[in-house]
Amino acid sequence: MSDSTSDTMLRLGVNIDHVATLRNARGGAMPDPVRAAKLAQAAGADGITLHLREDRRHIRDADLPAIQAAVSIPINLEMAATDEMAAIALAHRPEAICIVPERREERTTEGGLDVAGDEARLRDYIAPLRAAGSRVSLFVAPDEAQIEAAARVGAQVVELHTGAYCEHVEAGNTAARDAELRRLFVCAALADELGLEVHAGHGLNFDNVGPIAAIPELVELNIGHFLIGEAVFTGLEAALAEMRRLMNLARD
Repeated sequence: MSDSTSDTMLRLGVNIDHVATLRNARGGAMPDPVRAAKLAQAAGADGITLHLREDRRHIRDADLPAIQAAVSIPINLEMAATDEMAAIALAHRPEAICIVPERREERTTEGGLDVAGDEARLRDYIAPLRAAGSRVSLFVAPDEAQIEAAARVGAQVVELHTGAYCEHVEAGNTAARDAELRRLFVCAALADELGLEVHAGHGLNFDNVGPIAAIPELVELNIGHFLIGEAVFTGLEAALAEMRRLMNLARD
């Protein structure tokens, strides 16, 4: 069990994928994800998250080593559990790897991994990534069976999918919101008991982050789309500062 408590400062990982999405919409080199990573580090981010998707719709292969060379904070590579992505991860050895489900037709990652239904393959897939020195996380729904399976296959971290909670907040469905929040609390506690580090992310913004940040076992939040969108209006430094303030407030 970890020694995390409700007054421990949460780490903030900043996902810069959608800087690359803007770049790719026009072509060329701008806006530069490397510059975004450097700005996020200067603004106090604890890590940089990037998702190298199979279709390369935002982050490209060359972005990963360029960002690794440009910042000193940890890199968290989100990726599907494919042979191609394993080879890239083993070549570049990011500090952290988060394995996520991936479908070509989705706009963003939908749902969590079915770890319980793919245990043997994921156990074999994770082992060489860990042996190479990367900390391996699995992106899962707040479901106890998936948490237990994540521990069995050798993951060191679970990242709890907060998307359903965020959708209920946006829809004003308080009963469903509260039920999903209870699931997140229960699953965070279970993961902690099983020796897993607990992260969370997906859909978080200024209005909904507080109750998530208050989950005592959480160590890290990974937030991307909202922060990059907010940065269009206020700048990345101001967006990160306000998110950090709200996260810290939830731990007071």
